[in-house]
Amino acid sequence: MTKFRELCGTLALLALLSAPWQAPAAEATAELRNAIAAQRALPRAPRLPRTAFLESRSLASVRLSPGGDYVAYLREQGESRSLFLLPTAGGKPRVLVARSQAEQLLWSRDGRWLFLRAPRSLDIVGADGRGGMRVPLGGSERRRVMKLDPSQPAAVLLRERVSTGNGERGRIVRMDAHGQRTLLREDARWIHDVALDARGRVVALARFEGDHDALHRVLPDGSLREVLHLEPTEKLDLLAAMPDGSLLMEGNPGSDAPGGNFRRVLRLAPDDTLQTIHEDPRHEADLDEIELDPRTQQPLVASHRSTVAATYGIGAAQATVSAIARKFPGRDIDVQVGDGPSARWLVAERASTLRDPRWWLYDPRNGDLRRVLDDPGIAAGMPKEAALARKVAIDYLASDGMRVRGFLLLPPGVDAARAPLVAHVHGGPINHFRAGYDGVAQFLANRGYVVFQSNFRGSNGHGRDYTFAAHGDYGNGRVQQDIVEGVRWLLAQGIGDAARVGIVGHSFGGYSTLLGLTFQPGLFKVGVAGSPPADLGHAMRWLVDAGDQGDLPDRSLKHMLATLSLDATDPATYARLHAQSPLANAALMHRPLLVMAGGADRTVAIREVTHYVATLKAAGRPVTFLVEPGGGHSPVAPVPREAYLFAMETMLQRHLGGPAPEPPGPRLRAYLRQNLRLAGPEFAAWARKPAPEE
Repeated sequence: MTKFRELCGTLALLALLSAPWQAPAAEATAELRNAIAAQRALPRAPRLPRTAFLESRSLASVRLSPGGDYVAYLREQGESRSLFLLPTAGGKPRVLVARSQAEQLLWSRDGRWLFLRAPRSLDIVGADGRGGMRVPLGGSERRRVMKLDPSQPAAVLLRERVSTGNGERGRIVRMDAHGQRTLLREDARWIHDVALDARGRVVALARFEGDHDALHRVLPDGSLREVLHLEPTEKLDLLAAMPDGSLLMEGNPGSDAPGGNFRRVLRLAPDDTLQTIHEDPRHEADLDEIELDPRTQQPLVASHRSTVAATYGIGAAQATVSAIARKFPGRDIDVQVGDGPSARWLVAERASTLRDPRWWLYDPRNGDLRRVLDDPGIAAGMPKEAALARKVAIDYLASDGMRVRGFLLLPPGVDAARAPLVAHVHGGPINHFRAGYDGVAQFLANRGYVVFQSNFRGSNGHGRDYTFAAHGDYGNGRVQQDIVEGVRWLLAQGIGDAARVGIVGHSFGGYSTLLGLTFQPGLFKVGVAGSPPADLGHAMRWLVDAGDQGDLPDRSLKHMLATLSLDATDPATYARLHAQSPLANAALMHRPLLVMAGGADRTVAIREVTHYVATLKAAGRPVTFLVEPGGGHSPVAPVPREAYLFAMETMLQRHLGGPAPEPPGPRLRAYLRQNLRLAGPEFAAWARKPAPEE
């Protein structure tokens, strides 16, 4: 359920029109009609066990060496991971590190070292199996890995915060493969990113200026010259400093610049003029990933995944990337580039029906493809594609004429017109659903539900204008309307049974679930809300003041919310959000609701969730409450993750129909008995029996 991290964010909002609106009876697109017919004609998918959707992927990180001669990968091995090295010329992989907690690996530029980033440490390992050392992360210095140092043969950049007599200062430190440290920059302000020249000097940095971010050139004497002023929703990442003094970056700065609406690849010329190198040629999606030439640092491959996934070559790589894409029609590809005309490239084949990517080595000299990382141990447990639902990109017109984007998952072999329909709402809300695999949505589709995922206005991934199109109307207005109107549009197209419609989501998606049941009970018959804020104004104020985002030195959340007209420190905004909250309108709630939360959540305070559930209980409303003791914003351990899916399935099956859930095993039964704080009739069989004195 790693997708929770994408679906959950720092949260914010509420919304919905209480008066029902009927979407115009527009014809579905030909692609949608064809997709419905194609999925209906397929055999019914076998019912897969819940554990197949927990996204326990075998490979945590896969990276091609700069010379294209090795593929390094982290493979899950029980409670830890192992680091393997596979020669691309052929032969068997060998183990470099038998046990590691690393989540990400980086190659040194010279291809001789691997940097393994774990939550609390950085391990440095020789590609020949020799040497190695461990550097602690976190601690009193709050040390973090920033990125690979592109100016050195083998080094990374670290960001540190140190206490001084006058407060705190930030440091950017280079650490080479032997542990040698070099202080590159110290600053009283939070430095987001840096660019280094060929001699390893910091020549540009992005820094928080107290109420905005800014890009500065670093002059020879160390002083700064601001060259770009960034609004709170404008972001950039520095990619490289070129010999001519230009800077390569990705981001969406400069709303007045050509293509400024979308996240794109940019060049800041020596005269500080901003030029677009690449943006989505369809003008639909933000840049998702960028691949650089390992030697020159020039951008070569760009991927966009907010709508139909597409990958493009840049400059000299255009022909090669196009040739690769033709070999994978209808697929999402990710390309890693080897240095030199004879170096192999690494291609990841992805799709909404592939839980794990398929990995291929591509020879640009002759176009040959060779499958790698496909041994039974790696591929074990991955659901067959025929059992999963195709994710179809859709768009529809909202009642104010704006085109809203999203996705639809259609269960194979199911008549979409007679199937229950579930609106699956993403977290954030400054987040978005992508075109790839989604474990929760595929789980629901495998149980026979048509799943609708709206990238409502206010979502990112579709350009800054799309994000700002909400105009702060996260109360009883436009954002929730986009979700509601999308459901009604699908019903008007003959997709979904209008008598069996539910809504589910986590974080902001959970908040949207509460709104849907509160203000649209005629449409939504049941809801499942994970870690939902019940009063958005209070939740945002708490998050800024006391939550995980409250102690960040850039304080970016506070300024972001103000830009989105969601500043909960403003009394009028706070009052508006409170008045429109599910908590203030709890008397309107009468649909069955399942709420799940973590006892140590630092994004949505557990006491806020508990207070809302207690309010519903006192009013005699149908509610079930499942709490993971010590759990964070999203479940991580296997049993709590399975409990999340089981509880969701149980709730939806009872009220929307579908197959009865697979009975829980002993560990899951014990978990439910212990942690169902409040059990509705749907969960009576799994709740703890009260003691006589209770």
